[in-house]
Amino acid sequence: MSFDFIKDKNTKVHFIGIGGISMSGLAEILLENGYKVSGSDRKASNITDKLSRQGAEIFIGHDADNIKDTNLVVYTAAISEDNPELIRAKELSLPLMDRAEFLGDIMKGHKYNVAVSGTHGKTTTTSMISHIIMKANLDPTILVGGELDLIDGNVRTGKSEYFITEACEYKASFLKFFPYIGVILNIEADHLDFYRDIYHIKDTFIEFTKLIPKDGYLVASAEDKVLKEVIPHANCNVITYGIEEGFIRAKNITYNDRGCASFEAYKGEEKLFDVHMNVPGRHNVLNALASVSTALCLNIDDKFISEGLEGFYGTHRRFEIKGTRNGVTVVDDYAHHPTEIKACLGAAKNYPHKRIFCVHQPHTYTRTITLFDDFANSFFDADEIILADIYAAREKFSSKVSSDMLGDAIRDKGLPCKNFHSFEEIVAYLETRLEEGDMLITVGAGDVYKIGEMYLANK
Repeated sequence: MSFDFIKDKNTKVHFIGIGGISMSGLAEILLENGYKVSGSDRKASNITDKLSRQGAEIFIGHDADNIKDTNLVVYTAAISEDNPELIRAKELSLPLMDRAEFLGDIMKGHKYNVAVSGTHGKTTTTSMISHIIMKANLDPTILVGGELDLIDGNVRTGKSEYFITEACEYKASFLKFFPYIGVILNIEADHLDFYRDIYHIKDTFIEFTKLIPKDGYLVASAEDKVLKEVIPHANCNVITYGIEEGFIRAKNITYNDRGCASFEAYKGEEKLFDVHMNVPGRHNVLNALASVSTALCLNIDDKFISEGLEGFYGTHRRFEIKGTRNGVTVVDDYAHHPTEIKACLGAAKNYPHKRIFCVHQPHTYTRTITLFDDFANSFFDADEIILADIYAAREKFSSKVSSDMLGDAIRDKGLPCKNFHSFEEIVAYLETRLEEGDMLITVGAGDVYKIGEMYLANK
């Protein structure tokens, strides 16, 4: 593989924020292809350690002096304008590319680009599609927003024309991509620190559909009310899917004792094959249908589609069973939007349990305040809710909203909910409450997963 925008393999590419799941994947693709890579991040991690072992020059902390012998600088949307490395790169008049633009240029080197977008389910669906395409031996390049055991991480560098990636709508970054197949799973209000409202989000997804060439495909849910208004704007082939509606349908759905579905996949009135899943929940039936639709666009044999889906046991941090202790099952999930939390707890209800203890860490002040009422109504399937402090991520502290305020709103609905301000307090409380047969599920996009790990580590 070579990249038209990087002619010389002696070119050194520096990544600001290299420890991020997507940035690290891009860096790894370059390393696999013989390019020189350096990068910085706020703190060391398993990801930065892995990149260092692969030959990247890693700096912990952002510093202007990290920009040395550099020919191209790539940065994430989360990097602020006052970042010292970004400032130095501008002072030196170095070429700059944001993450999405860089990924888009890599996509130009492939014909069959699959870009999976939507408010929820991107990582899981990208992973399902990857399982199918790998089962079909198509040697794809894969970039996924979570760790997938199949590829021993979040990236795989293939030699074929197939490229599978998530397409995040944050700051309209996916408009810099070049999809042959554009998948839209759903459209809801999110990232309201950038978008004005749901109409602004819808218009951006309409622009995404227009990136797909006429001989390409839009794969879209037929059941999402906002997405229904987007589909007519596409100027390409369209395949819709769903349980109640759509060209590709799931019929005769049953669930096993782990909450995992089996169903018959239909194309119109024609039965295609049976699907037996190993990830729980109705939402994953929809993710599987999106994957089936994508695979059919690529003319993949039915056998590989059904085998690929059956062999998918989930990605890390997506209803991930972390272990058991004293008969308590510990689960972790990345859900950080009200709809995702409802789907996660809905899946948990179908999993064997006595009581569900949900520990939630709200993610960003902006998301918490703009979706406040929806969050307060997300926890009815939990027997008890425990809230940690808000995980600020890229944002600065805000006094306009707090986890305590969200707790009050949940308690006003008659639900048992407690607030704590340290992980140690939460684990100590759980030790007094959890009994054999209970499920402890940690929910959020920050570092809430550590609570489950701390509980499992206690003797």
